[in-house]
Amino acid sequence: MRIHTVGIVFVTVSILLTAGCVGGDPADHENVLRIGTPMEIKSQNVFGDYNLGIFFALSNPTLSRMNENGEIIGYLASHYTVSDDNRIWTFYIDDSFFWSDGTPVTPEDVAFSITTYGEKIPSARWIGENLDDILIGDNYVSFIFTQPYTTIDLEFCSYRIVPARDWESIDEPLQYTSRGPYTGSGPFYLDDINLQAGILTFERNQHWRGEEPSIDRIEVHSYSNIDSAMLALERGDVDTFYRYAGSYPYTGIQRLEATGNFDFIETTNVGLIFLGLNLKSAPTDDPAFREAIAYAINYEEIIRIDALGYGEVPNRGFVPPSMEFFRDTPPLSYNPAHAEALLDAAGYADKTGNGYRQGKDGEEIGLEILIRSEYARTGELIADYLNDIGVRTTIKTVDATTWFTLKDSYSYDLTITRTTPWGMYMHAGYGTGYFDSRRTGQGVLHYLDDPPFLELCDMMRDTTDPSLQREYAWQMQDYYAENLPGIALYWNKIVTPYNTAFTGWKTDPLYGIYNMETFVNIQRSGA
Repeated sequence: MRIHTVGIVFVTVSILLTAGCVGGDPADHENVLRIGTPMEIKSQNVFGDYNLGIFFALSNPTLSRMNENGEIIGYLASHYTVSDDNRIWTFYIDDSFFWSDGTPVTPEDVAFSITTYGEKIPSARWIGENLDDILIGDNYVSFIFTQPYTTIDLEFCSYRIVPARDWESIDEPLQYTSRGPYTGSGPFYLDDINLQAGILTFERNQHWRGEEPSIDRIEVHSYSNIDSAMLALERGDVDTFYRYAGSYPYTGIQRLEATGNFDFIETTNVGLIFLGLNLKSAPTDDPAFREAIAYAINYEEIIRIDALGYGEVPNRGFVPPSMEFFRDTPPLSYNPAHAEALLDAAGYADKTGNGYRQGKDGEEIGLEILIRSEYARTGELIADYLNDIGVRTTIKTVDATTWFTLKDSYSYDLTITRTTPWGMYMHAGYGTGYFDSRRTGQGVLHYLDDPPFLELCDMMRDTTDPSLQREYAWQMQDYYAENLPGIALYWNKIVTPYNTAFTGWKTDPLYGIYNMETFVNIQRSGA
């Protein structure tokens, strides 16, 4: 890949910088917003720590973002254009954005950041594999791809832009750690990552030229478990709760209501909880076996126990009704007798009389559900349902890092995980990025290489025709309904509590309350 500078020539003076030199002492800190989260920060690596990367977006904005209405709009880019063949995307940099050290954000910063993701961050490898050329002008960057992409504006909602001068000397960004401060161009910059205290501190960017925030400082208090985060909110140690693409635990809502100190934002989740089935190994590679599993699951019970009623039984088409071009495919249903009949007909019978079924190789089936601790109760329910129909099933609980490793090596039979809102939109949309074998990323399963599926993904990515987009979206949901590469367990609501001492909360479908609009609009009640 080549990078070309067009038009103006910049002369730079080499100075010694670390990844995060910022100027100015923080102002008065009396007006502080404290956010509690169970998203534990485990390292001081803004590229490698998944949770830290999400919070880093406040300090280092992306080229584009999603607004409250679900529309993709410019962020660091004032606007952008795309060629007729959807291969050339040009982003025009908003000249009102300045780094926290007082220097302007440049097209070179943008080109460097996107290139770094594509070349050095495995989850963004698709960028490096498909980006052919970059053109840099005095106020724009053009990305030229080897094939059409209709969703680059959406994809670029998740890649944070960093100053090239701070990072270009760092060969391995995934290995680099720093407590901070980090140079940022958002309304606040990341000043400190205190792992011992579990606190991220964001200070006001004195060179921010957008709407001026009324909050002086933002603190993100990270807890090692969700119970600790809930207790911190109840005690008033923090002012709100945030979990990316997740809800406040439904079990704790009534206790917060009883205090009279909290109000709630309730939104329909674009993401969902689902059962992933390893399509790279038997018996889960057999559509008939997957069909039987779908009928073995008691969806109503899972909703009652896990979502406390804040959910609904999903359809076979996987995609929730909150997405555009939703297709109302048949609902999933619980029928264990039918599940057993399907297994018998497909050749998975109990031939030894011990209560457990054998596979087509004559060996007893033994499935392992790979889960992280947050899905423990759901995992127990799924294991019970499958054992009840004669499929011996056990649970393996691991931490997030181990889960990433095992799912990428296909070292599991079943797994319970979730889609995020961004994940539902990415790639060809409609959750395709979680299944497409060509896609990489920490949360994706990438185990589906069925040619009709891959071809449909490519057609979805290549068109901007609304009528074709709808037709392809419907075809994809029909494909999900027929083949069940993943089984949605429930569609749910996201409930976010906040202390009524603050007003001005904004939410968007991708990141909920954690967005620029919230942090420039929020203020103490009566202020």
